[in-house]
Amino acid sequence: MRHPLNAATVVLGAVMALMLVPEAGRAQSQPQVPMPPGGFKPPPVAPVRPYKPIAITPPPALDDPSYVAFRKELAGIAQRKDRAALANLVVPQGFFWMQDKDHADKRKSGIDNFAAAFNLDAKDGAGWGALANYADDPTAAPLPDRQGVFCAPADPPINPKAFQALVGATHTEPPDWGYPTRDGLEVRGAAKPNAPVVEKLGLTLVRVLPDSAPPQDPNQPAFLHIATPSGKTGFVPMEAMSSLGGDALCYWKSSSGWRIIGFFGGANQ
Repeated sequence: MRHPLNAATVVLGAVMALMLVPEAGRAQSQPQVPMPPGGFKPPPVAPVRPYKPIAITPPPALDDPSYVAFRKELAGIAQRKDRAALANLVVPQGFFWMQDKDHADKRKSGIDNFAAAFNLDAKDGAGWGALANYADDPTAAPLPDRQGVFCAPADPPINPKAFQALVGATHTEPPDWGYPTRDGLEVRGAAKPNAPVVEKLGLTLVRVLPDSAPPQDPNQPAFLHIATPSGKTGFVPMEAMSSLGGDALCYWKSSSGWRIIGFFGGANQ
């Protein structure tokens, strides 16, 4: 769930790339390191300890009336799963799909590339559900070097140096962090809506632990396992947390109205 709109993520990604990736010529000349016995094992999770909270300001909504109307139309299309209507809101050509590179097939139409990026043909309708979630988010931020293009959701402004120091002090990675969408979010002792409250979160960065799992009962809300700045652990509703540098859907405001022009993310390659 990462995209290049977050300056802190960009800075840290560049730093880690310089530290971990050898020069191209040297990488080609060195022999491959054999796999250890038993195969690759991920590094252990950093221990949970108190950390210095970094205050955030949630990104504001993009209140352009035409954007509000566009999102409303997009939400209705997602609810109906109307691919023909969606095609009218996607640029015919020039759609980009960025992961490690642009995966869009320039020989195909914008809607075909969008359908592949969002897996609209999935039997469970997950792609349409994801589109509805994007349409529901009121925030958006300009995409540098692409005039008139905005990507959503927007990230809050964060001091890159402070974020880098936080990641280093906690021995974590940038994707391990998110933030609550409202002040005073209750942290509960178990992944249940009625579990005892152990703490309340302020509007700061919050560490998300990797053992978060979907609920066993699909009718129950999903929770994230988090570590609070005080060093406690608990659970918060997934819908009340936003990730940093997550996937982003990009829109282009042209003279004829808003159109979907690109997507950062996806896992369908």
